[in-house]
Amino acid sequence: MDDGLLDRIRSSVRGIPDFPIEGIMFRDISPVLAEPGLLSSITERLVQDLNELGWHPDVVVGPEARGFIFGPLLADRLGCGFVPVRKPGKLPSTTIRVEYELEYGSNTLEIHDDAIKEGQRAVIVDDLLATGGTISACARLCEELGATVIGSVFLIELEGLGARDAIAPVEAHALISYPA
Repeated sequence: MDDGLLDRIRSSVRGIPDFPIEGIMFRDISPVLAEPGLLSSITERLVQDLNELGWHPDVVVGPEARGFIFGPLLADRLGCGFVPVRKPGKLPSTTIRVEYELEYGSNTLEIHDDAIKEGQRAVIVDDLLATGGTISACARLCEELGATVIGSVFLIELEGLGARDAIAPVEAHALISYPA
């Protein structure tokens, strides 16, 4: 299928070898963000895809930092709230936290303990799905607050790193993919 939007995204994503450590091919979305109108088109496509998947969230959850780019735009277009998930010490009220593994280390994430109400449906959004550590952490935070995570969406998926198994039963949807 010919898809001009996906072609535009692919041609804009920049591959940077050996960043942040040797052996990692970093997929830089800075050129995607710099291209006029592309972020808006991506947001519209994600809304369309969510509707086709039957995912109708009450909240969109986005991890720091690039989930903050896509999350508020997506939430606004869906007519729902956005919930930020941040690194420790960045949120001003009481939080819950979870530690998780990255493809090149480990980290901790926090969410306000009143950010999501019991029974709400959440979709997690981030720029990239690699090993699934960040998304698993976000899902655990959502579930700890009583939410149901109905899915996760990404601009890019790195295939072959086992992320879909790692985040199961949370389903994943990505616009484009690359081999890891």
